[in-house]
Amino acid sequence: QVQLQASGGGLVQTGGSLRLSCAASGSTLDYYGIAWFRQAPGKEREGVSCVSDSDGYTYYAESVKGRFTISRDNAKNAVYLQMNSLKPEDTAVYYCAADWGPCSDSSWYMSYEYDYWGQGTLVTVSS
Repeated sequence: QVQLQASGGGLVQTGGSLRLSCAASGSTLDYYGIAWFRQAPGKEREGVSCVSDSDGYTYYAESVKGRFTISRDNAKNAVYLQMNSLKPEDTAVYYCAADWGPCSDSSWYMSYEYDYWGQGTLVTVSS
């Protein structure tokens, strides 16, 4: 069973950058698709990005395309989310999640696809 821990959140100004990390323990991440989700106050949790296990194929929500980059380092058993050109609407608690196998083409952004979740890390973007 895999345990996930997200970190790297903080306070940043509009246009700034942050890099989130998702560290795994208990199991290798090699065979897991890893996603980032976020939840803003009063809003539903939404899928931000996913990186598949074997081929490293990536998916992004339209709202973050061109600004966020997901990557994985299997040697370090970690996944990262580089967030650039941050906007106030990116403010949320960010979670990483894992599911065995590749990201689903049709539903990678749905919470129910993922069996394992890390605790959240808060990202606040000031205007």
